[in-house]
Amino acid sequence: MAQIYLASPFFSEEQITRIEMVEKALTNNPTVADFYSPRKHQEAENEEFTKPWAKEIYQRDIENIEAADAVLAVIDFEGPNVDSGTAYEIGAAVAMGKPVVVFQQKDNTVNLMISESLHAYLKTGEEVENYDFKKMPTSEYNGDLI
Repeated sequence: MAQIYLASPFFSEEQITRIEMVEKALTNNPTVADFYSPRKHQEAENEEFTKPWAKEIYQRDIENIEAADAVLAVIDFEGPNVDSGTAYEIGAAVAMGKPVVVFQQKDNTVNLMISESLHAYLKTGEEVENYDFKKMPTSEYNGDLI
């Protein structure tokens, strides 16, 4: 079974509702041993929004990307753009040689840097729940690009 890093924005109620749905789908996926969702790991020894806090959170997230077998990235944000932190996590995973599975619930355009680096593209919670993170089948994004 696979260890998954879940990259996603969690700054609004809409985003939290979406990531909770994805977390539930990962919990129900029999090919997922465990997953790390940064939104559930915001506690820190340092005061929030300080430089030491940022360094602590950054280091923890990078360590969990390194430990993951794959990254599942939620690219829905506000408007047509991806959250900058999620985009960074995608790039870091690609640089580390980790496969990136992209989840996009909305029908926004996708930046070509994401469309060309993704391993698989999923649109629904059911697809996340049924995706085989051990065999890692590929699927392409075939929509509009920016």
